[in-house]
Amino acid sequence: MERGDRKMYSGNAFKLGLFASNCSGGLTMTKAPERWDPSWDNNLEAAQLADAAGLEFMLPVGRWHGYRGETDTEGTSFETIVWASGLLAASHSLVVFGTLHVALINPVFAAKQIVTADHIGKGRFGLNIVSGWNAREFDMFGVALAEHDERYVYTEEWVDIVNRIWSEQAPFDHAGRYFQLAEVEGKPKPYGNGSPMLISAGNSTAGRAFAARYADCLFMTINEIETLASEVTSVQCVSGTHRVGIFASGHMITRPSRKEAEDYYHYIVYDMGDWEAAEHTVKIRMRDRHTVYENMQQLKERMISGLGTFPVIGSYDDVAMTFQRLHEAGLDGIAIGMVNYIDEFPMLRDEILPRMERLGLRRPAGDSNRPEEK
Repeated sequence: MERGDRKMYSGNAFKLGLFASNCSGGLTMTKAPERWDPSWDNNLEAAQLADAAGLEFMLPVGRWHGYRGETDTEGTSFETIVWASGLLAASHSLVVFGTLHVALINPVFAAKQIVTADHIGKGRFGLNIVSGWNAREFDMFGVALAEHDERYVYTEEWVDIVNRIWSEQAPFDHAGRYFQLAEVEGKPKPYGNGSPMLISAGNSTAGRAFAARYADCLFMTINEIETLASEVTSVQCVSGTHRVGIFASGHMITRPSRKEAEDYYHYIVYDMGDWEAAEHTVKIRMRDRHTVYENMQQLKERMISGLGTFPVIGSYDDVAMTFQRLHEAGLDGIAIGMVNYIDEFPMLRDEILPRMERLGLRRPAGDSNRPEEK
């Protein structure tokens, strides 16, 4: 049995995925009537559109509390491993990730849950490992939110246990800092040869160090495209001989012309934006961030348009060229949000993807599973 996640390792030079479709509003804090409704039927349709167009993956957000305001973006969400299992059963080549707060679920239970999803997708399931940051969400579970760097100590032990369950044939005991376990075993093992792809989105020093040691891919935040190349280099230096794939998260607003895209952006943010929710989001996120933002207004604007992810805004040509610049800076791909994943998908499929093919970033959907030419 061969795993089905190989397209994340080879194939297209710049990979694309849909981000946060499991949550209400996706990544946007807008009151616009077309904002994303995360019904199961809508998620299924978005996944099948992505699968048919040759996109590589779908990445959900693990969320237990919304961002308040009138929109309460991400206040409604599907649990991600069950969500992924359903989409994997209804798709053919799409890699679907689950997002898991490791402090909120036992590793023995999680290891079997993940393997179940992995078999449903014939090796197309991946795991986004989250150490956590939102104290309100941890309070829901009655779990204390540890000091920032200590969370990664816990996560490393959690991942070590899961990897042993997936790889070792005989039952084992584990005596660690956070877990005392006896006669641990897990069958079946992951689908095919290997184990599910592990990704992480930590941006702190501790987070990136964890990704360098344990993850197959790091999803990083882009503040400025001009400094991206040096940031990618620094991550690869930390990872050493363990080559970590480098991805980013972003949101795309595109129209035939740059002016049309900018006008729609203004409508989403300034005419229909939920500034109360943006204010709340900035406040709670700043509690656990080490970055100092000089332009708070710009940060709130980015929260409304895409929850702080990198904005990809402009004409079809602009978007394709932005993806080329990201690729040249060292990124392997991007997970993108849209105001409405179904309504706007034809622009991605029929306009952006052909332009990316002409730039050498992607090949036609039928060729995307072939190994990348050297």
